[in-house]
Amino acid sequence: NTARCWSTRASLLTGYYAQQVRRDSLPGIKRGNRPSWAHLLPVMLKPAGYRSYHSGKWHIDGLPLAAGFDRSYYVNNHGFFRLKFHYLDDERQPATPISPKFYVTDAIADHAVDVLKEHASQHADKPFFHYLAFTAPHFPLHALPKDIERYRQRYLQGWDKIRAARWQKQKKLGLAEGNLSPVEREVGPHHHFPDAYEILGPGEVRYPVPWNSLTKEQQAFQADKMAVHAAMIDSMDRAIGRVLDQLRRMKAFEDTLILFLSDNGASAEVMVRGDGHDTKAPLGSAYTYLCLGAGWSTACNTPFRMHKTWVHEGGTCTPLLAHWPKGIEGRGELRRTPGHVIDVVPTILELAGISALVQGKNA
Repeated sequence: NTARCWSTRASLLTGYYAQQVRRDSLPGIKRGNRPSWAHLLPVMLKPAGYRSYHSGKWHIDGLPLAAGFDRSYYVNNHGFFRLKFHYLDDERQPATPISPKFYVTDAIADHAVDVLKEHASQHADKPFFHYLAFTAPHFPLHALPKDIERYRQRYLQGWDKIRAARWQKQKKLGLAEGNLSPVEREVGPHHHFPDAYEILGPGEVRYPVPWNSLTKEQQAFQADKMAVHAAMIDSMDRAIGRVLDQLRRMKAFEDTLILFLSDNGASAEVMVRGDGHDTKAPLGSAYTYLCLGAGWSTACNTPFRMHKTWVHEGGTCTPLLAHWPKGIEGRGELRRTPGHVIDVVPTILELAGISALVQGKNA
């Protein structure tokens, strides 16, 4: 990926480096709107009869239907328990109030399931492309209480022991070799917001210091943050399962190429946005604003160095999972070939029988 959200999404859907399509800055050139020739994948797929759907985050210039999608639910939000800015088929929807019964991850999955049902009933003779972009586990760290409880005790051992345990498991699975690089204790968030630490209170820390150097209060605060992060991923995992179940009901699961990837590595950022942070509210609730921070980001990015926004592997190197029983012979196999998100568009176009006019390589 490109170590950032907007630039990765531009490359993923155009097949060009973000700087080529003005979606990331260069010296003397600011980020802006894509040039008219920089179409998104749905436009390229239309000649082959594809319908295209979008559910979730956007973070690209313009709006989804105007960019070629047939149906879209676009979420542009700080927080997971209500929606201030959301669009259905490019039309802005009314804001929703904060509710413990509402969760953005579920809303995104609901839309994905609905449009797949619609496709099965109204367009079963056409192939489809679905860009399903969850916002989890992006900050603010918000999760349902029952999900947080599953992980409440797991991270009390701290980021140093978690990192070491993950490294040992990666070696056992054959995912990593050599020696684990030391933690860069002096590297904190790429952007420093001093006011955030005042708002969040004494539990927050800027650097990935040794866990045993933290106070008990800091350890408890940090362990709870990671529990919320894990709960967000748990919820997303179940939501993805609901979408896959819909593919099974459509009898499309075996012959649909499913790609799962991330737009950047774990983030060291610490900030407070949106509705702010209430220190008296339960961590992970609608009235809090938490970020993962450098300590847990270091553990999450094991075995790599650095974090989101850096072009070290901690920022750019994330796994890609591919599932297509009828099209991929291998089962549960590991491929070490490096790739880039610009390779996704030409790969999909070749599989669809369309000549690729972009710079990536068919993977």
